[in-house]
Amino acid sequence: MTEEPELSEILDILSDEYARDILAATSIKPMSAQQLATQCEMSKPTVYRRVEQLQEYGLIEEQTKVQKSGNHYKVYAATLSEFSLELDVGSFETSVTRTSPEAFPGQEEDDTADRFKKMWENL
Repeated sequence: MTEEPELSEILDILSDEYARDILAATSIKPMSAQQLATQCEMSKPTVYRRVEQLQEYGLIEEQTKVQKSGNHYKVYAATLSEFSLELDVGSFETSVTRTSPEAFPGQEEDDTADRFKKMWENL
């Protein structure tokens, strides 16, 4: 997303209990849609709809998780760190603070390609 969303859009998505549950869960660690559906007690279609909305506003990021077996799947990680709303001289000022991708837990773990590269270099 290139522009900051309007105040009403941010308030609308943050007023949704499912969206807040997804943000809270993915702020701890990246989670798949199945994990979110289980932990947040919602259907997978609901997870996907909310994730799409959260992505639209830049509040969650999609990542690809590669397992040692070679299988891969999508996980979602919250990028929202802080949202503030201030009333100042008759107008509202908002601020959205996002985390950087390197701050996500588990990102430093080697994926299959990294492990293969290291193995090749050590031959």
